[in-house]
Amino acid sequence: MTTLFSSVLQNRAPKVSVFIFFLISLHCLSLISVRVLAQTSPVFACDATKDPQVASYGFCDTKLGTDARVADLVHRLTLQEKILFIVNSAGSVSRLGIPKYEWWSEALHGVSNVGPGTKFTSLVPGATSFPQVILTAASFNTSLYEAIGKVVSTEARAMYNVGLAGLTYWSPNINIFRDPRWGRGQETPGEDPLLASKYGSSYVKGLQQTDGGDPSRLKVAACCKHYTAYDVDNWKGIERYTFDAVVTQQDLDDTFQPPFKSCVIDGNVASVMCSYNKVNGKPTCADPDLLAGVIRGQWKLNGYIVSDCDSVDVLFKNQHYTKTPEEAAAKVILAGLDLNCGSFLGQHTEAAVKAGLLNESAIDKAVTNNFATLMRLGFFDGDPSKQPYGKLGPKDVCTQEHQELAREAARQGIVLLKNSPGSLPLSPTAIKTLAVIGPNANVTKTMIGNYEGIPCKYTTPLQGLTTSVATNYVPGCTNVACGTAQVDDAKKAAASADATVLVMGIDQSQERESFDRVSILLPGQQPLLITEVAKAAKGPVILVIMSGGGFDISFAKNDDKITSILWVGYPGEAGGAAIADVIFGYYNPSGRLPMTWYPQSYVDKVPMTNMNMRPDPSNGYPGRTYRFYTGETIYTFGDGLSYSKITHELAKAPRLVSIPLEEDHVCRSTECKSVEAVEQSCKNLAFDIHVRVQNRGKYGGSHTVFLFSSPPSVHNSPQKHLLGFEKVSLTGKSETLVRFKVDVCKDLSVVDELGSRKVALGQHLLHVGSLKHSLTVRI
Repeated sequence: MTTLFSSVLQNRAPKVSVFIFFLISLHCLSLISVRVLAQTSPVFACDATKDPQVASYGFCDTKLGTDARVADLVHRLTLQEKILFIVNSAGSVSRLGIPKYEWWSEALHGVSNVGPGTKFTSLVPGATSFPQVILTAASFNTSLYEAIGKVVSTEARAMYNVGLAGLTYWSPNINIFRDPRWGRGQETPGEDPLLASKYGSSYVKGLQQTDGGDPSRLKVAACCKHYTAYDVDNWKGIERYTFDAVVTQQDLDDTFQPPFKSCVIDGNVASVMCSYNKVNGKPTCADPDLLAGVIRGQWKLNGYIVSDCDSVDVLFKNQHYTKTPEEAAAKVILAGLDLNCGSFLGQHTEAAVKAGLLNESAIDKAVTNNFATLMRLGFFDGDPSKQPYGKLGPKDVCTQEHQELAREAARQGIVLLKNSPGSLPLSPTAIKTLAVIGPNANVTKTMIGNYEGIPCKYTTPLQGLTTSVATNYVPGCTNVACGTAQVDDAKKAAASADATVLVMGIDQSQERESFDRVSILLPGQQPLLITEVAKAAKGPVILVIMSGGGFDISFAKNDDKITSILWVGYPGEAGGAAIADVIFGYYNPSGRLPMTWYPQSYVDKVPMTNMNMRPDPSNGYPGRTYRFYTGETIYTFGDGLSYSKITHELAKAPRLVSIPLEEDHVCRSTECKSVEAVEQSCKNLAFDIHVRVQNRGKYGGSHTVFLFSSPPSVHNSPQKHLLGFEKVSLTGKSETLVRFKVDVCKDLSVVDELGSRKVALGQHLLHVGSLKHSLTVRI
């Protein structure tokens, strides 16, 4: 009885508890119902209605400023109590009315139960599951990124109010998707530093900003991870736990750091997570230059720095960075780490203080950063029902509006990579029967990727397509590994249908955390199945690729029988509906690839562990990402088609920009290839570019306008890089004007070999679509 009772209490299942109460004899009913109420009600810090004594504590006084409240709290704690608050499962201090707090919750693309801080029960059985980040990023729509963040934080607050979630979420992942084999590329916004920066800061604003807009308050606390140069999980036995990322200062400042910098400075993020790997021989969580120096010093983080889970344990046991656990504890705290995901600091910090390796004042600093974050969240303001967002509850999770946004996000991200005349969109009236084939055609969980929660509901691709026309479904393979394809059944279905949709690709068995790919070909007999079905089909053949990473699908790209190709990422809970919306023309595709798709020869030749972004002609190394890669591609960053013909025309752009320099500047007497991007010469140095965008087709829809620049070739500069992007909406046969503001020192600068920003002098080539415009920068 006791066991059953405790499980009911943990799961907060009202229907079950009513049934149990009915079974229990009447004479103890009142006693038990009191127990149930007491245990199901979440306990909140500084709740004077439950514990009047807390009203006398300074840290509970909401009229005081955050700093004063935090100082009061830290002053009241013993060393042992402080140490309780530098690990993720923070202990309670009952004498001060402070309950346990679990820091680790996840919200990568919806409230997730991957971290122990969040759970689903019959009270809140699921949350809105948006597309995996790589597909959302493909929308190139910053307002969408922020809108998703707002929904996720609303659902998180609703769950917190009923004791099912925390307030600190370790999302987003803004690492650069540098190599197509990386198992976690799916979690990121792609390969471009500007896109990753815009995604990170926008999603963080959506999660964190309160309705009142007060920057000293947080709706929930976001965390940008994994800092830094982290993108090898487990490739041919080389693991993230011991991998030493050897990175040049130029690549660090030019590629890996910008998203984190933007997250802290533009997004005002409340937390940054340091990664497992070493960078140039030092574990990131023990590097004072990276933590105290850059994040807290240069970028002025207002919040806390947390380790990836068990990474302090890893740097001691796996990386053998210190001789004793006490030294490891001291090193990370002195480097600037505030919170350890794991138990290592809980076990070894007191001994580090006693051994004289660490002063208590260093721990005070760490807990101050942690408590200040909780103060900004209202954690110490008592019962949340009397605070902003206190009225949110189960009714505010999985609302119709939230679920519609999940469908819209998937629609905006889906990328049309190939479309022969007369193929897509299919007509729902002309097409009477549709063959739906493939191992991902009727999947549910595959669609939400990793770091997932439990979705409100699922619409599979098959269900979505069946809504419009009669379908004949053949799996074709038992799973994505596709050891043996059922080719004959699939060919029969395609031969008798008016059109065929093949839903192929991979899932978490092929790419995930701790698992990198070796091959970027479609697995097993998938290529055979696709080719044979295309040969037998009587109508259009649409190949749909569901995946995080890209593929060498040159066989399909070059096969005239395969009339259309769509990449749909992992499209979230409403993925099937979104795929059908695009295929039947209810939605005009506008997604663009956020990463390059390479040929298999690239991964055969290039080890995943080579961190260099720039090519090296001396050894045939081709470089990485569209910014530096010099080889052949299958599809490149920014690729994607529309059902409409879109044209661009330059309405306004300068031909010449002059940088003012003081009279005695060395570049006035010496020929310089670049000048320092320093404040005095950069002030107000900006210009506008106006682009007229025309939709010449009958289909209305959205369109992404990209502004790229090819700078002069100085300091091993990128061959092309993204300066800005705008998502615009256009009805059929209409036009609009898009304005870009170009900041010369920010946008026309490159990072030199030592990591300094320099404005490149000479000819810059600006690109918008197929337009090219030459611009000279001089002194």
